[in-house]
Amino acid sequence: MRIDWSPLRAELALWRAEKRVLPLWWRDDDAVDVTPALDELSQLATDLAMPVHLAVIPAFAQQALADYVGEQSLLVPTVHGWAHENRAPEGQKKAEFGQVHADSAELLERGLARLTALFGARLAPAFVAPWNRLHPDMLPLLVHSGYRIVSTFTPRATVEPIPGLLAINAHIDPIDWRGTRDLARPDHIIGQTVRHLEARRQGGEDSTEPLGYLTHHLVHTPDIWSFSRAFLSEMLEGGAVNMTLTQSLKETR
Repeated sequence: MRIDWSPLRAELALWRAEKRVLPLWWRDDDAVDVTPALDELSQLATDLAMPVHLAVIPAFAQQALADYVGEQSLLVPTVHGWAHENRAPEGQKKAEFGQVHADSAELLERGLARLTALFGARLAPAFVAPWNRLHPDMLPLLVHSGYRIVSTFTPRATVEPIPGLLAINAHIDPIDWRGTRDLARPDHIIGQTVRHLEARRQGGEDSTEPLGYLTHHLVHTPDIWSFSRAFLSEMLEGGAVNMTLTQSLKETR
């Protein structure tokens, strides 16, 4: 597959020329157990020397995953909802926490407690919303439950949507979810990335928010793996700086 990286390289060159810092983070959703796909994800993280944040589904998380993460220093577990169950009313877009239910606070607390028991201090205190959808009324419940970071998709509107809660979202997804469910058009992904970077340089987006690359290792095809390796390599070689959620939290305090 021939990919034209020149638009991205040109934009990254402008960042370097202007001595701008581009923080970059990597999120991968839906982990529950050790699989060959997780091995491939971990190997890619090792090859790139780049941490990858595993959004782990608490209700189905296995002890084997915790043991595996304990041996992989570049895997950073986070909380991915409770059961990744669609609880949206019929006809609405899928969401587990798209509205407040009577048991919402309980599930938020249970998810954090279960993954803390599995991963201990390795767990980042971050809540990754299933389907990237979260009702605003959930934010106080997150803080009360002990979360310090919330992650959805698209550029954040504010650094802290409420006091005590830092927003760090994902921005680039290489999968064509509404079409082939394989790799989206590379020129589209690259163009989207360049638009985000341009907006940051020009003040249209928060340039301090780490730019987030979102993957889903369990459904990757060879093309998605190949593109992800090339894309992240281009970003790092172009001057982007690895960032973890925990680092961002410390720098914001």
